[in-house]
Amino acid sequence: MIESPNPPERRLTFLGTGTSSGVPVLGCDCSVCTSDDPRNNRTRPSVLMTFPAGNLLIDTTPEMRIQLLREGVRRIHAIAFTHHHADHLFGLDDARMFPKWIGGPVPVFCESDTEDYIKRVFSYAFREETRNWPAGFVPKIEFERLEPYRPFEVLGETILPVRLHHGRFEVLGFRVGGLAYCTDVNRIPEETFEALRGLDVLVLDALRFDPHPTHFHLEEALRVVERLRPRRALFTHCSHEFDHARVEAMLPSDVQLAFDGLVVPF
Repeated sequence: MIESPNPPERRLTFLGTGTSSGVPVLGCDCSVCTSDDPRNNRTRPSVLMTFPAGNLLIDTTPEMRIQLLREGVRRIHAIAFTHHHADHLFGLDDARMFPKWIGGPVPVFCESDTEDYIKRVFSYAFREETRNWPAGFVPKIEFERLEPYRPFEVLGETILPVRLHHGRFEVLGFRVGGLAYCTDVNRIPEETFEALRGLDVLVLDALRFDPHPTHFHLEEALRVVERLRPRRALFTHCSHEFDHARVEAMLPSDVQLAFDGLVVPF
């Protein structure tokens, strides 16, 4: 997507808006997977928060490199993780280039279980013999521990992590100012509902039409929007059940489907 000559100081870029399989789904010949509408081409779910002081990446999908190149993003200054499932994590190795450009390790904000998982999956980056390798060979990161409802500071911004339930897993959503990003969720605790009052923009998981054990389906997501009443809601983590144009025509005027490359000022 071409940006304006004077982009807003704070903006959210949807790098990926698909489910764990992405859209098109491998081997599928459905009307969405074979669609020529680019909004039906959904990579794995991630967003970029751009601030005056730099770029905060939320999750590192398997397509992270492709997503960032597509959007012309040259630097990532910090990363925050919602959780450690493969579709949100497995692009982390490509973060190895960022320390070279930002002059030091990349701050990574996550919960303790995500940190432990990263250290197991990417164990080669934390071995004694690789610790002093030059930037660009292995990811060089510095962990910053997150706890729900305890705000943290990054790139001159205050961000509030909130608890979400993703089936039997506990994950994080993030609120910064009037914007909240809540993907991979099928239940929101009351404390989080209170923390999400007064939003301008709510980004919310809406996987498909029928109920799912770990994600909101469309009707559930609309009920959350009705309760929170943000000025604008954008649904993400969408499967190949959703044809963009057809589903968006079904939604209230203040609710839309997000798509890869969409830029939202906040």
